[in-house]
Amino acid sequence: MASVMAQGALAASFAVSGTSFQVSSGKLSSEGLASYVQVDRSVDGKGHPVALLGIGDATLSDICQAAEVKTPIGTVVFKLTAGGEAGNVTASNLVIDGEDLVGDARFGTAQIGRDASTLDSVEGVKGEAGKFGLQAGDIEVSGVKSNAWSATGGNFRLKGMRVDVSLDGDKCF
Repeated sequence: MASVMAQGALAASFAVSGTSFQVSSGKLSSEGLASYVQVDRSVDGKGHPVALLGIGDATLSDICQAAEVKTPIGTVVFKLTAGGEAGNVTASNLVIDGEDLVGDARFGTAQIGRDASTLDSVEGVKGEAGKFGLQAGDIEVSGVKSNAWSATGGNFRLKGMRVDVSLDGDKCF
């Protein structure tokens, strides 16, 4: 387990911030997808049900991530963008704990209803025995929109990355 966590295939357990965030991309392609339901916890102990989405080697046409943060001077939007004209964004062993995922999808060699403890399409991404899981050999999703609690990856390459922090700024969608 420690070896897999060190390689970035499985996120180490941590408390989520209590603030969900938006993630969007024009197109996501990946070798490997594994997914199952789990509960993320914030420091205050509150549970957040999520679909853990393990994505193998991913290529994204662009990416936008935005979170609203309340501060003494007002609501600030923390926004990170990358890709687009600068080139594709890549990530290996990407794990997203999301509330939802919207887009037009194609799943290759899908297995829906597989026991979560037997998932093997993304290294290190397995759920509890007896729990519902799904996986696919490859995926392609256009018009990706998701609200998430956490995202981790073994290796991100963010071409043309830009971080913006602004009062009442624009979010991704």
